[in-house]
Amino acid sequence: MTEQIERSLVLVKPDGYRRGLTGEVLRRIEAKGYTLAALNVLTATSEMLHAHYAEHEGKPFYEPLCEFMSSGPVTAVVIEGQDCIKGFRSLAGATNPTEAAPGSIRGDLGRDWGTSVQQNIVHGSDSPESAAREIAIWFPGL
Repeated sequence: MTEQIERSLVLVKPDGYRRGLTGEVLRRIEAKGYTLAALNVLTATSEMLHAHYAEHEGKPFYEPLCEFMSSGPVTAVVIEGQDCIKGFRSLAGATNPTEAAPGSIRGDLGRDWGTSVQQNIVHGSDSPESAAREIAIWFPGL
């Protein structure tokens, strides 16, 4: 039986980048045993964000989310490893940093800032299909 190595997209969002948390997020990913396969620091374009969050189009938080995500640089990372999609989402913690468990990225480093959009430091793909779609948006040549 061969191991199935997955790929996932991880984004250190503008709030995490602004707070200087990229290195800590990457440290935790590597400490977990995942490989950094690609990394880029960039400010996302409107087109990239609308493609990335297409499934949320029409929801009240869609435009504010795209606006937040374009408010500054993000660190886009492709990670690789056995079950890394599920593993990173566990490492990231609950979407709401107030509810995220201590030891998780959001539980240790995030908090509610009272903004209209959840600023929760990181994004991680939620399925192999989402990972493939998202990686193609953020790393078109990969």
